Amino acid sequence: MTMNYREAMQYIDELRPLGRVMGLESMRRLCGKLGNPQEQLKFVHIAGTNGKGSVLAYVSTVMQEAGYRIGRYLSPAVKEYRESFQVDGRNITQSGLCKYLEPVKAAAASMTAEGFPHPTLFEVETAVAFLFFQDKECDLVVLETGLGGALDATNVVEQTLAAVFSSISMDHMDILGDSLEEIAAAKAGIIKNKCYVISMQQPPEVMKVLRQAALLKKGKFLTADASRAKHVKYGVTKQSFDYDRYKNLEISMLGKFQVENAVLAVETVMALGRSGFKIPEEKLRKGLLETRWPGRFDVIAKNPLFIADGAHNEDAAKKLAESIRFYFTNRKIIYIMGMLQDKEIDKVIRSTFELASHIITVTPPAGERALPALDLAQAAREYHSAVTAADCVQEAVEIAYLLAGKDKEAVIIAFGSLSYLGELIDIVIHRDTIRRDTHGRSDEN
Repeated sequence: MTMNYREAMQYIDELRPLGRVMGLESMRRLCGKLGNPQEQLKFVHIAGTNGKGSVLAYVSTVMQEAGYRIGRYLSPAVKEYRESFQVDGRNITQSGLCKYLEPVKAAAASMTAEGFPHPTLFEVETAVAFLFFQDKECDLVVLETGLGGALDATNVVEQTLAAVFSSISMDHMDILGDSLEEIAAAKAGIIKNKCYVISMQQPPEVMKVLRQAALLKKGKFLTADASRAKHVKYGVTKQSFDYDRYKNLEISMLGKFQVENAVLAVETVMALGRSGFKIPEEKLRKGLLETRWPGRFDVIAKNPLFIADGAHNEDAAKKLAESIRFYFTNRKIIYIMGMLQDKEIDKVIRSTFELASHIITVTPPAGERALPALDLAQAAREYHSAVTAADCVQEAVEIAYLLAGKDKEAVIIAFGSLSYLGELIDIVIHRDTIRRDTHGRSDEN
């Protein structure tokens, strides 16, 4: 009898303590027992420290608009666990998750019976994704690495049409290495024989590593250089730019850095065009404009403006600060922050604190990895005098609205670990809907 959804989620929770094991041996064994579903699929494989998710969203939305069946595999999910597995922008169903998890669970049990370690949660999830995409006969799968590249569970794939590199910076140094070159070398492991290799403009030492890796694999190296984007217009509802032969491309995602991500996506789509996929210009335009990505400089409410962003390391925090300075000069800024213990907490605070009038801290729902709100508040007080530790996300939202008061120019920005942003987005949207309904009724009376 197939497991039900409650049993499926229980099994997933049981795997969490296994943590993450770098290496492909276990993943290859697991896929082998499942008939190697990944061998029936073609991939765009994306690695990087920041921006992977946005690039994945742009590429998959454009390709979907062009009429292809597109699988998306991404992590972490923001609002709902099943978000990690999508075909044509729709989450896997509860029954679908159970259907594909069942054989993966059986294969994992068979591995332990043979004396091998049980696959980790990420390995199990990746195998589920491959079965799901194979069954749905996806034309292309846009795949995001979990951590690094070479030894990441997703790297069992061989049919990579394009290996794509978003912004690479210092993160997970304990696993990937403590220099940019080492981190870049780990991520360059996703480059496969004769595939397109597309990177945004990176620091010189990173570009050198990626170029050499592409050369070794006889890959065609392309640079998505955002400085070649002309007539760039930024805005809080829409942004536009010219790139290559395309004039006035529009995107709805905000943040100065989104133009860089969109340029990388455009270069990737052009490479896919050379690989046999037909992507009419109007579909490219529509796909870019239609792309949404929860929790990435995402405006979730207005009056006052409320933004959610997954900036959780120094590079992302610097980009967030740059966007705040750019869009919201001389406005009252209120932060909600939640962080994990293994992140660059001090660097994130240092990169962002001076723009805030007040900082509210929360504890993310991430078990032992979560940094308690009181500890984060203590770290923030080293730099800022107005810091409040909230007991829960709901309280943090209420405090933020109280601090904003009737100031229409105030901006609330929640950032840090994606693990708490899903709950926060639900709370804010629910609160905003009630407020608008109440105001609508009182206006009619």
